[in-house]
Amino acid sequence: MNTVDRILDKAVRGERINLEEGVRLFESDEIEKLGYTADILMKRMHPDPITTFVIGRNINYTNFCDTYCRFCAFYRPPGSSEGYVLPDETILQKIQETEDVGGTEILMQGGTNPDLPFNYYTDLLRKIKQRFPNITMHSFSPAEIRKMQEVSGLSIEEVVRGLHEAGLDSLPGGGAEILDDRIRKKISRLKGTWRDWMDVMQIAHKQGMNTSATMVIGFGETMEERALHMLRIRDAQDECIQNKYNSKGFLAFIPFTFQPDNTNFVRERETPEAYLKTVAVGRILLDNVPNLQSSWVTMGPEIGKLSLSYGCNDFGSTMMEENVVSSAGAVHKVNIESIIGLIRDAGKIPAQRNTKYDILKIYEEGTTVDRDFVMQN
Repeated sequence: MNTVDRILDKAVRGERINLEEGVRLFESDEIEKLGYTADILMKRMHPDPITTFVIGRNINYTNFCDTYCRFCAFYRPPGSSEGYVLPDETILQKIQETEDVGGTEILMQGGTNPDLPFNYYTDLLRKIKQRFPNITMHSFSPAEIRKMQEVSGLSIEEVVRGLHEAGLDSLPGGGAEILDDRIRKKISRLKGTWRDWMDVMQIAHKQGMNTSATMVIGFGETMEERALHMLRIRDAQDECIQNKYNSKGFLAFIPFTFQPDNTNFVRERETPEAYLKTVAVGRILLDNVPNLQSSWVTMGPEIGKLSLSYGCNDFGSTMMEENVVSSAGAVHKVNIESIIGLIRDAGKIPAQRNTKYDILKIYEEGTTVDRDFVMQN
């Protein structure tokens, strides 16, 4: 039995994979074998043949940003004539459109805007919750929260608590990129260390909020840095579980590939095979994170469908609107009927969920969506 086979056999036995073994999996070219093992582990966690998705909208409330990430094609520097802050009424209208088609989640993110006071966020959240009490606000990345802390002079704990009390339900995993400071200094020097990102997440966990974790491959990181990224998430999840916070910690892991178009960071795109390998290794290493989300926005629907046999149990969001990744050249658009069809093509049963991964509706064979749903940008 070769090294990869021994590692995969260990994973199937329910034993933890260490850093050295994780690196070996990333170095392997036996992608189908990794996918087969990841699929076994996914089915243990999710024995029913259901693949979930959430009807949600990504609202980019501002593109002003003073973090200047080399890989971002979305931001505009403060003072730019191309910058914007969406009016509250525009945001509320977008949420109304989301609710009108059965949507339950708003992923509201923007740049690190130094000109917005902390009460901008809390006032906006209260206004949203007053009008849309059933909408889940899954919003604001750790980098945005750190900017709020810097502008307000409050502690991170006070900022997270203030947002939570105003109506923030959970935190998305944006800005993780690669959780290693060598890469972070290379691509986003002003965004902070990997520990800065993780501290915000762990503070949110301590305050009873769930979060998600992302990973972006394709910045020139080593295989060890990729594996270390996953193990740092696993360690933080262990801490949440062991300390019995009133939180499930990281509900999902979402890997995707760097999209280089229109950015200041020129690299070749990662291959679909590299993405599928990352998905599979993620399911194998992250034994304490319950959900693995496909990234059809960056990879396209067909690879998204294939990822459902490489460890993914979730198809992510319908993403009625998405401006950050699409600015960098990823323009795949999918509506609910297409998502249902792709999930069925993969031999799975599609089901709509909410942000907490509670199933709201199962689409049995022969059923269709209740109303036409058209993605907007």
